[in-house]
Amino acid sequence: MISVEIDEHSGFCFGVTTAIRKAEEELQKGAPLYCLGDIVHNGMECERLRELGLIAIDHEQFRELHNVRVLLRAHGEPPETYETARQQSIELIDATCPVVLNIQKRIKQEYITPSDKPKQIIIYGQKGHAEVLGLVGQTDGSAIVIESIGEIDRIDFTRDIYLYSQTTKSLDEFRLIVETIKQRIAPEVTFHYYDTICRQVSNRLDNIRRFAQSHDLILFVCGKKSSNGKVLYQECLKANPNSYHIEGSHEIDFSIIKDGQSIGICGATSTPKWLMEECKRAIINHKS
Repeated sequence: MISVEIDEHSGFCFGVTTAIRKAEEELQKGAPLYCLGDIVHNGMECERLRELGLIAIDHEQFRELHNVRVLLRAHGEPPETYETARQQSIELIDATCPVVLNIQKRIKQEYITPSDKPKQIIIYGQKGHAEVLGLVGQTDGSAIVIESIGEIDRIDFTRDIYLYSQTTKSLDEFRLIVETIKQRIAPEVTFHYYDTICRQVSNRLDNIRRFAQSHDLILFVCGKKSSNGKVLYQECLKANPNSYHIEGSHEIDFSIIKDGQSIGICGATSTPKWLMEECKRAIINHKS
C-alpha cells in the first residue's frame, strides 16, 4: 500500500485565483476575450482556458488590436500598456494582483519624487519576468534589476539606494542583499529598502519544507516557467532529495514509486488544485 497526500497549502495564490475567476466570468459573456501573456505560468491551466475561449497574445499582437477586450493578468503591466489601450479603444479587464499594484504605485511615487541627490531604484527580481517589467516600467525603464546577490556590483554604492523586490523572490536572499548593501554603502549615502515579497508566497517556504520532510517521495507539480515554482522546488529538494519536478501526470515516472511509500504532492502558486488531484488519481489507479 502507498499513501498519497496533496499539500493543502499548495495551489493558486489569491492574485492568480482572482485573475482566473475574472477570465471565466468574462468568457461567459460570449464576446472574444484576449489575455496579454499567459494568464498563469502553467501550460495545462492555460490550455483549459484556451478551450473555453481565452486568446493569449503577446505585446506585439496587443499593439495591433482595436475595440476589443483584453485581460491583464495578476503580474501587472507597465504604464505604456494602459496608454496603448486608451489610444486604441481597448477595454481592459484589469486583474493585476493588489499586492503588485501597490508596489507599482510605491515605485512610481518614489521615481517622480524630486531629490537633491542622485538616487537609484533597485529591483530584486527575475529579468524579463512580467511582474518585473511592470515594476521597471514605473521608472521609465531606469530601475536596475538584480537577480541575485551575485549581481550586487551593478549597484552604485555612492548614490542613494531604494531597494524593492519582486513579490515571489526569496526572502532570505533579499535580507542578505540588504545586509551586504549596508556593509558596502558610502557613509554619506542613504539606503531605503522595502520588503515587498508577498507573505502568501514566502510563508509557503516553511510549510513546504515540513511537507517535503514528512514524506518518502515528493512530486512537485509546476510549469517550467514559474519563478515561484523554481524557488519552492529548490526548498523541496533541500528538505527531501527524493523530490521530482513534473508538469503533470504524464511526466510521472512510476518506476520510482514503491509499495509502502508515503508520497507527497505539492506545487507552486501557479499550480491548479485539479492538476495535483489528477496526479494523485494517476498514482492510485496505476498501483491499484
